[in-house]
Amino acid sequence: MMPWRDDAVFLLRSLSLRIFVAHFVVAQVVFARFAADKRMKILITGASGQIGTDLIRTLHRRGHTLVATDVREPEQLDDGVQWQELDVTERSHVSEVIAAAQPDAVFHLAAILSARGEANPQRTYEINQAGTYYVLESCREHGAGQVIFTSSIAAYGPGFGPGLPDPTPEEVALHPTTMYGVTKVGGELLCEYYHQRYGLDVRGVRFPGLISAELPGGGTSDYALFMYTEGIAKGYYEAFCRADTRIPLMYMPDGVRALIELCNAPRDQLSRCIYNLAAFSPDASEIADAVTRAVGDVTIEFAPDPVRQAILDSWPRTVDDHLARKEWGWKPTYDLESMTADLVPKIRELLAARS
Repeated sequence: MMPWRDDAVFLLRSLSLRIFVAHFVVAQVVFARFAADKRMKILITGASGQIGTDLIRTLHRRGHTLVATDVREPEQLDDGVQWQELDVTERSHVSEVIAAAQPDAVFHLAAILSARGEANPQRTYEINQAGTYYVLESCREHGAGQVIFTSSIAAYGPGFGPGLPDPTPEEVALHPTTMYGVTKVGGELLCEYYHQRYGLDVRGVRFPGLISAELPGGGTSDYALFMYTEGIAKGYYEAFCRADTRIPLMYMPDGVRALIELCNAPRDQLSRCIYNLAAFSPDASEIADAVTRAVGDVTIEFAPDPVRQAILDSWPRTVDDHLARKEWGWKPTYDLESMTADLVPKIRELLAARS
């Protein structure tokens, strides 16, 4: 055989081997993802809230068996999703429901948000703090495989001295300024305690302000969603914040995906229980500009409310989420522009249906 033919045969064999290895690696990745997303029985508290609505829809599409719980039934619930009325402040009932369901995982979403929480801090404590304890303790008692906890950037606060670093990592002193934030810090500590003391597989995220195709739900970050809903419905909105207000935000599809990806992550890859999440951090005027470009004839003005502005100023401007990216592959899909393009038609559809 001629030397050039030997070289050609060698190259072909090398190329074939590389193609085989590439296909093998892809197959392994696909298999690992399929195996990680194995069918589970999942119980969700706070199912009627902002996150629960989209999370249930996504988990149901993936074939999981779901038990949705809350104090009121969701307006729309997919066929095949079991509904159970549950007030997480009723300890014995929490225990009964979790004992009966025997879930592989519990997504604990039940909470009163920051702005609404300041109107009734006592009830906020009962739901957010005592409710979290009752859920964790019932999961320990009845052998739930995993608990997913939703914390918030409201766990942060200005503290004493120069304020929060920018971007803000997980490991800084937490000095929240709202009962919502106080209870989220308490919830995080309970999660760490139950993991260390009892080996309960507890995982959680500190969410940025979440924006979804739903009506605002009482959070201080709702000024962003109001720009879309009021801008589309009325052509005008007076925001309760300054134009230069900047906090971390996230589109709900990314938030739901993050919860599911964290649920599926191998425990031995996780170095902690609670992780920061980041997506984008526009200031309020940039959101207003995005709404105006997408919707058209909209006027958005700014009239800061001192109480809510103080809360916003106590939160990070940006957060450091490198641990989530490194340890379980978190990466956001949406930025402000792509979220706006996806959100505006959904808000139009929502408002049309409600009118």
